[in-house]
Amino acid sequence: MTWDSVDLEWSGDIATVTVDRPEALNALNVETIEAMGEAIAEAKDEEARVLVVRGAGDDAFIAGADIKYMKDLSTPEGQAWGELGHSVANALERFPAPTIAVVDGYAFGGGCEMAMACDIRVGSESALIGNTEIDLGIIPGWGGTQRLPRLVGEETAKRMIYLGQRLDAETAHEEGLLGEVVPDDEIDDRVAELAAELAEKPAFALQAAKDAIAQGYSDIGGLDYEKRTFGGLFGTPDQREGMDAFVDNREPDFE
Repeated sequence: MTWDSVDLEWSGDIATVTVDRPEALNALNVETIEAMGEAIAEAKDEEARVLVVRGAGDDAFIAGADIKYMKDLSTPEGQAWGELGHSVANALERFPAPTIAVVDGYAFGGGCEMAMACDIRVGSESALIGNTEIDLGIIPGWGGTQRLPRLVGEETAKRMIYLGQRLDAETAHEEGLLGEVVPDDEIDDRVAELAAELAEKPAFALQAAKDAIAQGYSDIGGLDYEKRTFGGLFGTPDQREGMDAFVDNREPDFE
């Protein structure tokens, strides 16, 4: 399959899904998130031994979800949007082989959530990452409320979510959100090296290890609650003001 805003490329048994909207900092609209899900499914069907997820260009991994699309959604539409994002993040988390997020540049909101759904996160020195949804009048809606505390601890997660904090690469590494940080011009080589090393490991044992680790923290109830709460915020005064302010490039004035 081919898509306008997502590419799927192969290097031996290693599949790379690239979100290709550099003019929009690889922000995720409906077409792109659906294509991303289809590309992940194709890589699974073709039995990729490693899946790499990255963004096109030099500025962003995935800058977030498309605010212009989201700002006028109704509650049912917000619910459907949350379910769509969850389906793709869950596909990454449950992918039968190791997944690597190449966090090169911005990774906010939904972009941060897609990175957290991967097994391994490699960041460039210019990476900037965070769950910034609070300033839009909503909460993380694609798994962030559940996955972020697992990675960075409860209080750090609350500070990030409540305050919309953006972490630079060094801080994100110290907090456990990035597994390693490399110079910008070395990230491609490092990811290729890491992916090749993983691809040489025994596939059945890797899948078993991934499944066993997941059993220790799987919380379907928490993810479902997040989806309902996320959708319920669409149409509230906070959501309308937060997203209108973002699109208008001004500070929000919440009630």
